[in-house]
Amino acid sequence: MDVLYEDNHIIIVNKRSGEIVQGDKTGDVPLSDLVKAYIKEKYAKPGAVFLGVVHRLDRPVSGVVVFARTSKALTRLNDMFRNGDVHKTYWAIVPTPPALGEEPATLTHWLTRNEQQNKAYAYNREVPGAKKAVLRYRRKAQGERYQLVEVQLMTGRHHQIRCQLAAIGCPIKGDLKYGARRSNPDGSISLLARRVEFLHPVSKQPVCVEAPIPDDNLWKSLTND
Repeated sequence: MDVLYEDNHIIIVNKRSGEIVQGDKTGDVPLSDLVKAYIKEKYAKPGAVFLGVVHRLDRPVSGVVVFARTSKALTRLNDMFRNGDVHKTYWAIVPTPPALGEEPATLTHWLTRNEQQNKAYAYNREVPGAKKAVLRYRRKAQGERYQLVEVQLMTGRHHQIRCQLAAIGCPIKGDLKYGARRSNPDGSISLLARRVEFLHPVSKQPVCVEAPIPDDNLWKSLTND
């Protein structure tokens, strides 16, 4: 497990593609349990370890995940995420064309969610049951077949980045659910929760943590890593 930051109140880890953040019907061991085990062993804690889940990443997505180590931090982080006080930056690899601009642009859709399909659908106007979804994006790098896009979420909707990028003809590489032509060999999609920034819920000091670039030749070529 790759710990990116930790103190008495929070712990931030790098989620690998394929891991689940919190337990689900699959019965697979979630990342939250791995973090609890890490804390229990490192600090020789007796009894149960407290760990609060404040946000999630889709299973095929990798990158930064924040957990709370105390109830005080959990309550405050929940409020911060709800109020938009936590700034999350994502990097995605999408096809070229269409070539996206280097200047920031805003995408606004209304998304509906199909629970049975576990999929979101984007509309250009408000429809019954839809929730407004807003993100900002810009191209960071471009290759012959793929381009690297930086995304900042203004809202937090189910599969928001995956759905909205697909809606403008840019499905994320490997994301078959949203129109990619083929899957990635490891079952991942090329979406990385690259950075998280916020004021610490207790100390009020700035926290900025970045996830490492995936160990993949395409990622490395587009990021010059």
